[in-house]
Amino acid sequence: MTGRLPSREPAAPPRPDGPTATGLLEAGSRRRNQPPPPAVVFEALTEPDRDPARPWLRLLDDEQPPRILRAEHPRLVVWSSLWPRRPDAEVRFELEFDGTYGTELRWTLLVAEPLPDPSLLGHLRKRMNQLVNGNLRRTFGQ
Repeated sequence: MTGRLPSREPAAPPRPDGPTATGLLEAGSRRRNQPPPPAVVFEALTEPDRDPARPWLRLLDDEQPPRILRAEHPRLVVWSSLWPRRPDAEVRFELEFDGTYGTELRWTLLVAEPLPDPSLLGHLRKRMNQLVNGNLRRTFGQ
């Protein structure tokens, strides 16, 4: 995967009280600080292969590169599914300036009903956490 991820029509933002306008449910979410400012994190999410010295989106055999469904610089990115077995899934990234130098980054996994079984759901959440709060965070020296 090289360059900017291809985009498509904007996705509706999730409602905190239930499904999105497209019927997706929140299946997991995590918020954590990332050291650089939102514009830098936004770039990393929309162009994960831009800097070959900082690879972070290391996909497993059962995963595929995401497409950008929506991007609002520098505060929002929505990816298509990483998982061919759950093509309905989306990952929403909300980026907020943390008041000092960094970014408060929240990823939210959205899926259509039915929710994945507990084992698969745990795997999907763990992978997002590894990719974002592990791999991506380490590329920023943390």
